[in-house]
Amino acid sequence: MEATTILPILKKKLAFLSGGKDRRSGLILTIPLSSDQTSMEELSATLDYLLSIPSEKCKARGFTVIVDGRKSQWNIVKTVVLMLQNVIPAEVSLVCVVKPDEFWDKKVTHFCFWKEKDRLGFEVILVSANKLTRYIEPCQLTDDFGGSLDYDHNDWLNKRLVFEKFTKESTSLLDELSIINDSDKSSAVDKDKLLNLKPNLCMSLHLFAGHELLSELQQRRFNGSEGGGGGGGVQGAWCPMEEELLAQPQVMKLLDSLREQYTRYQELCRQRNKRTQLDEIHTKVMQVVTWLQGPGSELLKTHQAIGDSMRAAQALQQKHEEIESQHSEWFAVYVELNQQIAALLSAGEEEEVVELKALQQQLSDVCYRQAAQLESRQNVLQAAQGFHSTTQELSQQLDGLLGMLCADVAPADGASIQQNLKLLEEKLQTVEAGLSSLRQKGGVLLEQMCSQPPWMLEETESPAGEQQDNIQQIQAVMEEMQLRKQRCEDMVDVRRLKMLQMVQLFKCEEDALQAVEWLGELLDALLKTHVRLGDDSQETRTMLDKHRKFVDVAQSTYDYGRQLLQATVVLCQSLRCTTRSSGDTLPRLNRVWKQFSVSAEERQQRLELALKFHTSAERVRQVLQQECVEAESLDEVDSSGKTLLDRLTLPVIFPDGSEQFFGSPSDTAAAAEGVRERLLLVEERRLQKLQDQRL
Repeated sequence: MEATTILPILKKKLAFLSGGKDRRSGLILTIPLSSDQTSMEELSATLDYLLSIPSEKCKARGFTVIVDGRKSQWNIVKTVVLMLQNVIPAEVSLVCVVKPDEFWDKKVTHFCFWKEKDRLGFEVILVSANKLTRYIEPCQLTDDFGGSLDYDHNDWLNKRLVFEKFTKESTSLLDELSIINDSDKSSAVDKDKLLNLKPNLCMSLHLFAGHELLSELQQRRFNGSEGGGGGGGVQGAWCPMEEELLAQPQVMKLLDSLREQYTRYQELCRQRNKRTQLDEIHTKVMQVVTWLQGPGSELLKTHQAIGDSMRAAQALQQKHEEIESQHSEWFAVYVELNQQIAALLSAGEEEEVVELKALQQQLSDVCYRQAAQLESRQNVLQAAQGFHSTTQELSQQLDGLLGMLCADVAPADGASIQQNLKLLEEKLQTVEAGLSSLRQKGGVLLEQMCSQPPWMLEETESPAGEQQDNIQQIQAVMEEMQLRKQRCEDMVDVRRLKMLQMVQLFKCEEDALQAVEWLGELLDALLKTHVRLGDDSQETRTMLDKHRKFVDVAQSTYDYGRQLLQATVVLCQSLRCTTRSSGDTLPRLNRVWKQFSVSAEERQQRLELALKFHTSAERVRQVLQQECVEAESLDEVDSSGKTLLDRLTLPVIFPDGSEQFFGSPSDTAAAAEGVRERLLLVEERRLQKLQDQRL
């Protein structure tokens, strides 16, 4: 029976155990009757509850029952005494009925209990309150009977409720913990019950309440008893409540059992939490492994192309970054799981360590393989972008070179041709460098594609087919670029030859013009400076030799100019173009040469006449000194001198009808004066010779 079921009845204080004891150490049960009508059913229920509290050992000592009838009628007292015979006949040793001082008839009451003595089984005495100490020590009586024992019924009832609540809850907790702790041995118990019951335990609060209750029990305040009891020297060695009534051992036993079961429960929770954690880790590991080996690998398998242009490669790179982003989420889970596994490994048992290491190894292998595939794919895409970028640049360079080769060449001079040729060579070198770079990057791309680990090729469904297509694509691009470059080289060779011919053409034209200028300068020199005819035959003969050499130089210059102009004609025919040489250069050369030829011929004739004149004059002069000279010789000198003088006065008439005199008039006059002086000298000698002959 629990106090809560009859709490309203217990609050009426129809009976109570004050904690006091009789001289036989039996418990004192007090029944305070009031002036109101007492319900026997309620009193019986109260007695049943109170008698369930002491232990069997305590009950064996017997009870001393104090029936306080001072405020009640005799027939009620009698009914209560008879009821005790039915409720606790064996446990009652003595019933003390406290009577009012002057109310009941002693004979009647004494006779009545005496007549019922054998049937009751216990002794009943009538006693006044002040005589009750004859049977019970004052320190074991409450102040209602003149004793010193303190008793507070409300306090007792409250503490009893607390004790019963603690006992009930403790028993319930012990049952639940026992079921939970033994759940591994019983297949009928759902192991998930652990999680369902866990929020209802509140073990720490319950243990705290138990310790509070135990502390109050140990302070001897249970059932209204202070630790020292009432006054008197007897109380110093007397314990007011035995252990059965104080319930300290029961509370301590419950607390010990709770601690033991809770410790087992915590260990079980730890084991189950660890198992649950292991299961969760295993589930997450399998989720990561399944995704990486399934959808993740499938994404990589379906994206093996390298693209056919820079734009396509960039689109593939963007798609790969999306794939990497999806993988990074699972790699983050892998890092978290790896940390959890490492934490569990540091405090795990042998079986758990083996399982965790196997999971960790499996997870690491799959993640590292997938990361290696992503890195390999990234390297391939980067190499592909470099390859396509170089291909695009090389294609643009080839297009530029081809455009330059297809354009007409119409340079103004040789310097511009040299500049264009230099630019052409630079573009060709740039193309060669681009093709070399393309080969190098193509080799890197092929190496990246062919350097995949064997296990990556095994996981790919058809590595040979798609990879072979990529290899063929790379090789085809490099072959196409090589072919285009070769074509451009051939065109460059043709263009180079043409431009070199044009350089040669311009050079020939320039040299031909230079030859014309040289001839013009020789003509000017001939006409302006070649005037003197010499003072004697020897000087004239020397001048004549120099003139012939001068003419030879002019002839060489003219021949050189003619050869250059012939070369320009051949080059023009080869280049299929017309130049200035087909215009005025050749006529100018011929005109100057003709003028020079006429002038040179005239100069030579004059020098020859001068030589003849000087030779004749010198011979006549020598003859005049020795003997008479024939008239014919003198006539020859005179004739040649006059002819020479006449020739000096004549201009050079060019083929075009123009005229040009040798030197300046003063130069011509000086040359003529020399001839006249020689004629005069010869004439004087001849006259002197004639006079001498006459004498």
